[in-house]
Amino acid sequence: MAGTDRGRPPRPSRPPGGGPAAARLPGHRTLARLGKRVLRPGGIRLTRWMLDQLSVGPDDRVVELAAGLGATARLTLARAPAAYTAVDRDAAAVAALGALTAPGTTEVRAVRADAASTGLPDGCATVVYGEAMLTMQPDPAKRRIVREARRLLAGSSGRYAVHELCLLPDGLDPAHAERITTDLCEAMHIDARPLTPAGWSDLLAAGGFTVVARKTVPMALLETRRLVADEGAEGALGIIGRALRDPAARRRVLHMRRVFHRHRAHLGALGLVAVPAPAAPRPSGGTPTAAV
Repeated sequence: MAGTDRGRPPRPSRPPGGGPAAARLPGHRTLARLGKRVLRPGGIRLTRWMLDQLSVGPDDRVVELAAGLGATARLTLARAPAAYTAVDRDAAAVAALGALTAPGTTEVRAVRADAASTGLPDGCATVVYGEAMLTMQPDPAKRRIVREARRLLAGSSGRYAVHELCLLPDGLDPAHAERITTDLCEAMHIDARPLTPAGWSDLLAAGGFTVVARKTVPMALLETRRLVADEGAEGALGIIGRALRDPAARRRVLHMRRVFHRHRAHLGALGLVAVPAPAAPRPSGGTPTAAV
């Protein structure tokens, strides 16, 4: 549960000593070095909504793309699926994820691979999800990752979910959207490319999915109330304390927070749950009739 440390790795006991390096790190890595574990735009509540909608249960074989620090992995493992596979490009993350344990007989493994090319077998999963990772990909890579999720799902009963940053509303002026994107890239030191809710739904549709559930919440990643909800009071105080002792990291966090505030009317977090779209019917094999 949010606010407890059960099943979680220990937080850093001293400031990470960011210095000049902190000014160059991607925003999510700066926050992780300060001890933040929940790095999702909609927080742990939207993650829990996503897992509830996916109905992860004991018969499921789950693949998490870009599993990162393992915050969602632990929530998934608490639901005791038959199997859980974490995919991540970072060797240290893969080592930590592979060492996770589950309360039941869940088979846990971790694979070092790109989300667009996992190397896992076709149809090996009943549930695939990824959080806060498609936003950081250019459009062609977004499409490849969604196609890879479709390949991994077994038959028509599989479920796919994403939890991403979004631009609001659907009719947002493209020039305004570009200004927001530019500010996010500059503040977070990543090539952030969020879409509108309709844009995210279209992306999944193009990859062979039908969206069956959708939820939008405020993007309040660095707000005090969200920090406490996601990390617990003790964890939030620890993050704030480490930031106060690390001037470079503190400046980065405050800069990101100002950008989020500046665009708060047009930034949100989106959860989508989708199922494989029915295959298009093939034309009948009869001889076509000539028009008269």
